[in-house]
This record gives sequence, structure tokens and C-alpha cells, in this order.
Amino acid sequence: MLMEADLPSDVEALRALVLKQARELDALKLFQAEVERLKAIIEALQRHRFGRRSEQLDPDQFELALEEVETALAEVQHALDKANRAPADRPRKANRGSLPAHLERIEQVVDIEDKACPCCRGALHQIGEDVAERLDVVPTTFRVLVTRRPRYGCRSCESTVVQAPAPGRIVEGGIATEALIAQVLVAKYADHLPLYRQAQIYARQGIQLDRSTLADWVGRAAWYLRPLRDHILERLRRSERLFADETTAPVLDPGRGRTKTGQLWAYARDDRPWGGDGPPMVAYVYAPDRKGERAEVHLGDFAGILQVDGFGGYAALAKRRQQVSLAFCWAHVRRKFYELADSSPVATEVLRRIAMLYAIEDEVRSTSSEHRRAVRAEQARVIVDDLHIYLEARLRQVSAKSKLADAIRYALTRWPGLSLFLDDGRVEMDSNTVERSIRPLALSRKNALFAGSDEGGDNWAVIATLVENCKIAGINPHTWLTETLTKLANGHPANAVSELMPWTAVG
Repeated sequence: MLMEADLPSDVEALRALVLKQARELDALKLFQAEVERLKAIIEALQRHRFGRRSEQLDPDQFELALEEVETALAEVQHALDKANRAPADRPRKANRGSLPAHLERIEQVVDIEDKACPCCRGALHQIGEDVAERLDVVPTTFRVLVTRRPRYGCRSCESTVVQAPAPGRIVEGGIATEALIAQVLVAKYADHLPLYRQAQIYARQGIQLDRSTLADWVGRAAWYLRPLRDHILERLRRSERLFADETTAPVLDPGRGRTKTGQLWAYARDDRPWGGDGPPMVAYVYAPDRKGERAEVHLGDFAGILQVDGFGGYAALAKRRQQVSLAFCWAHVRRKFYELADSSPVATEVLRRIAMLYAIEDEVRSTSSEHRRAVRAEQARVIVDDLHIYLEARLRQVSAKSKLADAIRYALTRWPGLSLFLDDGRVEMDSNTVERSIRPLALSRKNALFAGSDEGGDNWAVIATLVENCKIAGINPHTWLTETLTKLANGHPANAVSELMPWTAVG
């Protein structure tokens, strides 16, 4: 800020100063307008994500768009701050305490050289300090582990040679440690980075690893890890309630020179919403098609409640196996009517009533199954029963060939399964739990385009299962994979794979 004493006495100099400040003011106004415009875009994107229009924007598209807008906003805001005030006018809020405590702290002391008082030259003493923390990164560092195994002979017994056995390796005779293989797996199945891109990254650091070499490591790791995926699937089969969903998996068909459509099936369990003590888990299984009998094979002797979307293959499964009951997904019903809400008052009314059901669910989340069932019986059942009557009445009034009639029939034909949550507090209103587990598969599919074969699709399912269970358990997948691959390479007992499960690593 200019003080009176800082003003020039020359008229031309004053004129130049005024013109300069006028230009700066105009620039500030433009910056402020841009800030407001970007804020409006962010608010609109947030409405797409959280508001009535939430179904129309893919979550990944939203995150990408929001990321770009927030980057532009930060740049404009920085320029605005620089032009509008001196840095000391309003110091930026300190970020101490927000960085994880487990990170190594490298301290750097910035001190004065002269410890004598500038006024009297007496000795200064420390009365405090300012501390600032910033997040730093050391780029990936490659190193070579050299294993030496001395051999010992006996001077008396010339034929005797003693040597420690070589540690086990996932890739016998190969150059990769288990930590490097784990890094490749995490990059591919957690960060959705195809192998050819990983090879490019390694090449930038002077490490020549072609894609086929990385693929060989992935295949060998999948062979070791398959029993762990199978163990998770077997535990899921013994559950009383499961979620199931499936998504496409394009697979190269060498015989025809193009891709075919395989399927990745997901089976999940999560008892946390009703206070269950079993660990949440998910298992993926690859199949070359979407035939309904695939789920029957995957589920084995499963008996209980299967929470699913509207895929007809599950209904066929339930007909063949009386011990399986289907709980259908209210989120899928909602989507059918959401598509018609702008032009149909009936659809809008259905959405309003479904929203009332979800509001009740928000109140009972994380409470006991008995409490959930009691509250649903008292508050939700009347809404569900009235909605059934309302839909039957509207179906008689609308054109049988209309989209609204299709949406109503979709709901009514699944009503017993949609109502099952009222009688069992362990049942969720929707299958969003397993749909969230499907999303990482979709991201890998988008980036990798297709699997190279049915075997590649199967490896995809095996490794993605274990990576996703690490994420569910809240542990670092690289750390877990490194330790687990090392144990498997060194002969961990096949009948003790339960000790290696990701949820057992949670302290």
C-alpha cells in the first residue's frame, strides 16, 4: 500500500502511477470475474454429482472435469492474490498437522548467522520458532540387490560342500524382486496403468524392460496368488448374504483377429452397515460369457440372500435353487424413473417416495440388524406398500408401450425382491456395495482396452481381487503383495492361505 510520503511530486510521474493502478484494477476485475465463473462451474459439477442430475455424469468424467477446473481456479486465485496484496498482508494458513505422522521428517534449520543484538550487540537468546511442514517426494529409486551365498568346504573331507539354500523367487533365475513384481501389479491393477506404459516409465530411468517381460511376471504372480483368490471366493460362498454384479471384459480372440466380450463377475460381502463382525471382502471371477449358469458355478453351494441388479440370469438361478433368495436393487428402479422425471409427474412422484425410503436408511445405517428391521417395519413398509398400489394404478392409466409403463413393469415384476429388505435388517436397499467394487475393473478396462486372452482375463480377476481387498482393508497393496509373494515363493503352506488374507494384516 502506498503511503503519502511514497507519492511522487512530479505530475507526469503521478499520471503514470494512476494509469498503472487503473490497469491493475482492470486486471483484478477480470481475475475476479474468472474466479466467479470457475466457482460457478464447480458448483454445477457438484450438482451433477450430488443433486437431482447425479445420474447423468459418469463419476470419472466428473472427477476429471473438476480436477481441471480446480487447477485453473488455483492459478487464477494465485495471480489475484499476488496482484491484490503483499505476501505479508495475509499469511497463508499453515498446513501443519495435516501430513501423516508416519512419514519421515527431514528437518532443515534456517537460522541467522549473527547471534548478536543489532541494537546493543548483546547476546541473543531463542524465544521461540516458526515451523512449517511441506510434503516432499523422492522419485522411485531402483537398486540392485546382490545376494552372495558363500560355499564352505572341509579340508579333511574333500567332497563336502556346505552352502545356505537360495531364497525362493517368484521368477526363478529372473532379475525381478518380489517388491518390483508387486509394483508392476499395483500399477496395473490399482492405478490402471497398462504394461506398455509402465515399460515406457522404466525406460525413462534407464531400465529396459519390455512389455512381454512384465507380462510374464504378472502371469507368474497370478499363479501364486490364485489360491488366495479361491479362498476368498470359498469364504463368500459360506456367507448368508452376498452382493453380485458383472461387467464386460473385452478379450482378444486370436482366431478371428478381433475382440470378444468376456465377463468379470464380482461377489462381495459387507456386514458393516448393520454392525456385523465379519470382514468385508470381494472376489472377481472371469468367464467368457454372461450365461446365467456362470453365477451358479461361481457360487457353488451358496444358500442365502443374493443382492443383485435386474439381470435375468440371477432369477433363473433362484428358480433352480430354492435355497437362494433374490433382493433387488432400488437404485436400479430409481434410474428407470429418473430418466423420465423431466417429462412425467408420475416418475417425479415415484422418485420422491424412493427418496423417503433412502432417508430412513440414512437414519438406521450402522445400527443393529434388529433395529434396522424394526424401524423399516414402522416407517418404510407403509411407503413401500403405498408405492406398490400407486404403481399398479398408474400402469392401468398409461400407454402399455410407453417408457413409463416399462419402468413401472420393471419395478412391479421385482416387487418381492425389492421388499425383502423390510423383513431382514441385514439386507441393503441397493447393490451399490458391489457396484463400487466393479468400478476399478472398468477403469482398468478403459486404459488397457482388452485382455490378451481368456487366461489373461482370469489373471486379471485373480490379481484385481487381492488388490481390491487390500483397499477395502485399508492397507497398502504394495506392502502386502511384496510380503505375500515373498512368503509364497519361500514355500508358505498351501493349507494356511487364510493367514495371508489382507484383512489379517490390519493391526
